[in-house]
Amino acid sequence: MDMHYIRRGSGKPLLLLHGIGGSWRSWQTILPALAAERDVIAVDLPGFGATPPLPGEVSIRTLADAVTEFLRNHDLLGIDAVGSSMGARLVLELARRGGVVGAVVSLDPGGFWRGWEIPTFYYSVAASIRLVRALQPALPTITSTTLGRTLLFAQFSARPWRLAPQVALDELQTFVASPSFDELLHNLAYGEKQLGAPKGSIREPLVIGWGREDRVCFPRQAYRAQELFPDARLYWFEECGHFPQWDKPEETVQVILRVTSGQQLPAGSSPVTQRRPLQPLRAAVLVGSILAVVSGSAWLVTRKHR
Repeated sequence: MDMHYIRRGSGKPLLLLHGIGGSWRSWQTILPALAAERDVIAVDLPGFGATPPLPGEVSIRTLADAVTEFLRNHDLLGIDAVGSSMGARLVLELARRGGVVGAVVSLDPGGFWRGWEIPTFYYSVAASIRLVRALQPALPTITSTTLGRTLLFAQFSARPWRLAPQVALDELQTFVASPSFDELLHNLAYGEKQLGAPKGSIREPLVIGWGREDRVCFPRQAYRAQELFPDARLYWFEECGHFPQWDKPEETVQVILRVTSGQQLPAGSSPVTQRRPLQPLRAAVLVGSILAVVSGSAWLVTRKHR
């Protein structure tokens, strides 16, 4: 199948793959800067944005098949690729297959959770999407306020109050309109485990970037991703949540352009000692507190809107 996409800029082609519930607009914070240097192709994956759903199963495997077909049909095999969240896991899968993509930057990929982290991920995100669907009529009003953005994006951004109102609104409205969201969310949490790639099998540059304050895919999971992809270099975004393109747009652009042009990464990219792992109870309290505050405060905002 073909996919809806936008293409901007000129130069060496660069593919952008969004996360679950997103669209090409998930990249709007860094798209102009990337397009100033590269021929950027940002797609709407099947079942998201303006692309219709896949006819059968929706999983990383079937999405990877669809992206590979898209690249083959557009004579883009071997293109450099950047992914975010679910799209970050997707570009790792494409890199693992070999011959599909070139240099890869994977930003906070999902799929490397274990044990209690799996239901924490699934139920927290499922609750968030239910809340957003319930608030749909009031989303323009809620996202226009600093408080509203802070509450609704507390799990996804380290500095949600800094998000532009239109960026926040676009993302939430796309979440609500995604017919493949629920099935893919379940498959990401409880479906096929992500396979790795033996050392030496990926010859193109591969960087896994991770926000130090990621509350969706906890930072400890970065080391598991690197274990499965030993050819990858791990890059830490300090004071950053799940979406570096939101919290650290300038740094994200710099990382992407340097990795995909074979240059050295910024000085701050040196690996750091692993911090103390987040414990199950602490994680549950953190996510539960976020959802409780979001639900209660959003109700107050909606009531005022009425």
